[in-house]
Amino acid sequence: MQQQNSLQGIRVAILVHDDFEQVEMTEPRKALEQAGAQTVLISPVQGEVHGMNHDVKADSFKVEMPLDQANPDDFDALMIPGGALNADYLRMDEKAREFVRSFDSRGKPMAAICHAPWLLISAGVVGGRRLASYYTIQDDIRNAGGQWEDREVMRDGNWVTSRRPSDIPAFSREMIQLFSESGGKMRRAA
Repeated sequence: MQQQNSLQGIRVAILVHDDFEQVEMTEPRKALEQAGAQTVLISPVQGEVHGMNHDVKADSFKVEMPLDQANPDDFDALMIPGGALNADYLRMDEKAREFVRSFDSRGKPMAAICHAPWLLISAGVVGGRRLASYYTIQDDIRNAGGQWEDREVMRDGNWVTSRRPSDIPAFSREMIQLFSESGGKMRRAA
């Protein structure tokens, strides 16, 4: 069990587009904030983004920072929720790909669930990595040089990945652990 404030002082970017899988944003975000992290909902979409409950529209959320104003240097970690439409939109957005590449090149921790690894693939950072995802994108991961595994949660270096909404408890636990370990290193280096 994580300490209540294990992420105190950690700033986490949450990157979404419209039609993200709502529970894959709201539940991990709640876990991050309960652990003391400050989270910021970032999107290339202006104003509001919409969650999905599988294939049904769900709630709307205010975009807290436009992607074109988000500087990766201002964040300690990145969390990317899934949802097929969300991930497909993000992977085609060059600023989203650059945002991910910036986190990866600095070794900052990243967490992605369900279809979110599509963005990692399109950003060109999957080669040589082990990850989990929704099963329908396993060929994409393999074709990008990654090793796909059908596991509840996968940790590979500075990445945590997971398959689907039912894996959220394990995903959140491993994400908080990774961000906590990495956050301590970042605070000491600052």
